[in-house]
Amino acid sequence: MERVRVTEGKTSFYAPVQDTNTQFPPGSAPIFYNPRMEANRDATVLFLSAVRPSEYLDAMGATGVRGLRVAHETGVHATINDLDPAAAAEIRANVEDLGLDAEVTCQDANALMSSRRFDCVDLDPFGTPAPFTDSGCRSARRFLCITATDTAPLCGAHLKAGMRRYWARPMNTEYHGEVGLRVLLGFAARQMIKYDRGVRPLFCFAHEHFVRLHLRVVPKVSAAEETRGRIGYLLQCPHCFYRAEHPGMFPEDRTCPRCGAALTPVGPLWLGAINDLPLLEEMEALLPTMSLGTASYLGRLLPLLRTELPTSSFYDYHKVAKRLRTSPPSMEVMLQRVREAGYAATRTHYLGTGVKTEAPLEVVEAAVKGENTEK
Repeated sequence: MERVRVTEGKTSFYAPVQDTNTQFPPGSAPIFYNPRMEANRDATVLFLSAVRPSEYLDAMGATGVRGLRVAHETGVHATINDLDPAAAAEIRANVEDLGLDAEVTCQDANALMSSRRFDCVDLDPFGTPAPFTDSGCRSARRFLCITATDTAPLCGAHLKAGMRRYWARPMNTEYHGEVGLRVLLGFAARQMIKYDRGVRPLFCFAHEHFVRLHLRVVPKVSAAEETRGRIGYLLQCPHCFYRAEHPGMFPEDRTCPRCGAALTPVGPLWLGAINDLPLLEEMEALLPTMSLGTASYLGRLLPLLRTELPTSSFYDYHKVAKRLRTSPPSMEVMLQRVREAGYAATRTHYLGTGVKTEAPLEVVEAAVKGENTEK
């Protein structure tokens, strides 16, 4: 197997050579490594540097890059696992080359997580994390991290696959990126609460082709009940931009107050805040002290997450303008008009033309058109 030396962050390691002429080069190598996920791994290294778990499991290591970086750049003891003996051998070689405090195992991930517990469990499979989430919930003591790259099922583009995997009904709305994140978070929460434990979102975001969750596990029945209270639905009109949040395990039948159409329930999913603001501030302060290849991206992401309103959807105001057959104003003008109408309004990290606000749709439309929006 031909190998090449790769550097991410402060960590240099060997990975199999990929065929760059193929449509998806990471899939051409005998052991999977995707350079485009560097931002995902940088975010986790930054997160773990702030929360400092006592130990860490990279449950599906492949080349082991995530666990290697955690051990090398944070000093946290890492266990790096992969079912493939060739991958496990490659990980061991990299651990030895770097002189790391790390354990390498070669087991089925579900079997490993069902037999051992770790302070922080990280699920980063190829595709959906759904088959591993239950055992991950049982194995994680304080922190559970999850990556999903099956964004089409999560966001509703592949509806039946999303329903099978996450036992939820996604919907391909203009805010589909947020739907995907909240469906995944709601799925993880439902897996956890059956063990009388709750979750608290600490650092969650969507970027390009993946969704990433960093969660705090809270081992109390009261925490499980609090988590259950965050599960609910978005009720979306299929014909216009109207939507409403509905907490609870079961949706209700409602019609759109604007056009009379039956509202479509999207979920169950997570309602409310998806980030811990003091932790984001701590991570933002740590960022300049770290050597991360995607530091500029994270430097833009963290302030956006800190200021995002905790609404469970957003408006793509350019699409609203298109529906209204008018030219959209600049983002700053749009936000200012909604605020002058007496409602909070912020940008969102999901989309450059996305506006988060609790303002009624009529106010959003008036702000797009430049009409008087005062209460």
